[in-house]
Amino acid sequence: MHNPDIAELFSRYAVLLEVKGANPFRVRAYRNAARTIENLPRDINEMLGGGADLTELPGIGEDLAHKIADIVTTGRFTPLEEISRRLPGHLAELAEVPGLGPKRIKLLFHRLKVGSMADLAAAARAGRLRKMKGFGPKIEANILKEIERRAATTTRLRLSVAEQIGGPLLAWLRDTEGVEEAVIAGSFRRRRETVGDIDVLVTCRKGSSVIERFVLYPEVADVLAKGSTRATVRLKSGLQVDLRVVPARSYGAALVYFTGSKAHNIALRAMAMKRGLKFNEYGVFKGARWLAGRTEAEVYAKAGLAYIEPELRENSGELEAARDGRLPDLVSLSDIKGDLHAHTRASDGQDSLKEMAEAARKLGYSYLAITDHTAHVGIVHGLDRRRLRQQMAAIDRLNAKFRDFRLLKSAEVDILPDGRLAIDPGVAKELDLVVAAIHTKFGNDARTQTDRLLRAMDDPCVNIIAHPTGRLLGEREPYELDMQRLMEGARERNCLLEINAQPSRLDLNGAHCRLAKQIGVRLVISTDAHTAETLGYMRFGVDQARRGWLEATNIANTRNLATLLAQLKR
Repeated sequence: MHNPDIAELFSRYAVLLEVKGANPFRVRAYRNAARTIENLPRDINEMLGGGADLTELPGIGEDLAHKIADIVTTGRFTPLEEISRRLPGHLAELAEVPGLGPKRIKLLFHRLKVGSMADLAAAARAGRLRKMKGFGPKIEANILKEIERRAATTTRLRLSVAEQIGGPLLAWLRDTEGVEEAVIAGSFRRRRETVGDIDVLVTCRKGSSVIERFVLYPEVADVLAKGSTRATVRLKSGLQVDLRVVPARSYGAALVYFTGSKAHNIALRAMAMKRGLKFNEYGVFKGARWLAGRTEAEVYAKAGLAYIEPELRENSGELEAARDGRLPDLVSLSDIKGDLHAHTRASDGQDSLKEMAEAARKLGYSYLAITDHTAHVGIVHGLDRRRLRQQMAAIDRLNAKFRDFRLLKSAEVDILPDGRLAIDPGVAKELDLVVAAIHTKFGNDARTQTDRLLRAMDDPCVNIIAHPTGRLLGEREPYELDMQRLMEGARERNCLLEINAQPSRLDLNGAHCRLAKQIGVRLVISTDAHTAETLGYMRFGVDQARRGWLEATNIANTRNLATLLAQLKR
């Protein structure tokens, strides 16, 4: 049971508790615990194995800590099983449908006996939802559209979840006697937003028992195939893993081949053929003679190419750029000087100003923007004018103690449907920067939504547009936008767009990042961290930027504080 599994159990339990009419504080405790666990950068199994005290985590008391340990040990959550005997267990799945909160789920269950996604689909197709108070034809149509989208979507794991699963597996394999190299290839290594399966490559000394150890991994549910150099298993999480053992001299070629993408490999083979060469997972050959394959760089060099970073291997111009010496010098995690989107417990975060500052300093940052939500309908614990000014004073007091670091006074401000900002204009002018975002009215058409964002950027107080498309991977589609018009508008107004590094968002996507570079709009990479630990999510945002061919010069928060503040001026 990994972090997402435990978080899902707690989320399901919270929904069923609310439908049952349980104490709201109890419901909130499980919901908050689910969010804490899902956002942990470390796997719960690893933490418990290392003797960590889970009660030190935000919102986790002794009772919840005991339940988490019990889930990890037994793979079961007894309270959920008990409540599912009285309420349909699939009822909690309905909470995954945008627009269906616990109150509506409760209404659907008691009035229409809707207890599963199949029941919901049947009721929507029969036109029964529109007759319910608080629904109507538009909501019914949106629900049906979402159900159909989910049915057509292949199940894939978020990259962060694949990391939590793949990391312990690699450690297990590397602990095998005789293993020399072990790496995850495929879409995981290309840092795709989601992963369908995992390909592991291993080199080892003769006689190593790595295949036997692989199929005995405790997380294995089924062994699908097993040979002398290859095995395939399905893990308890449902993820399929392929292991391939390759000789050391073929390691580089196999890494290129199994990293992909398929289109990249086909184009690479075509380039090799023009030179009278053959490329496959065993190496580069001239006729029957092996020429290269120990390293990836060798393979590309034989095709007349510079080394291509894995994130670029999508056959989207990278081979031609490698041939012509035009590959970008991709941004790296070490280039990042600070984070411009982070929350504290003053709004919906879980740590204090001081704890967030200390965590940022440990990462080597020069600055961190505190962007707690301002007060608005639907924003939990949003800061009004008085509380925001109190926070600004507290930031000044903390900054007086720092020499090489600065907390920036900021706020995440909701963009209203007409493009105005949910903040007092006078207070906005006192901030170091303003991060604006859409949190409501996702269903507007592209022109209306783009106009809304452009009107927000017309306000000279706005410096950054956060998570510009509003998507949540596997949960909510991006809202409709004219992205080219939005980016051109941002460039004209000297407003920055955010690459949100939250693993559930990764918004902008790689294609949008590349478009931003072509148009000339500047970007920031920020974590939208709600805990001190999740400031570490910056790496996922950097992955996204690299997939979009971005260099350090394209990212504002690769600059020192003085240069950044100068660039933020409107």
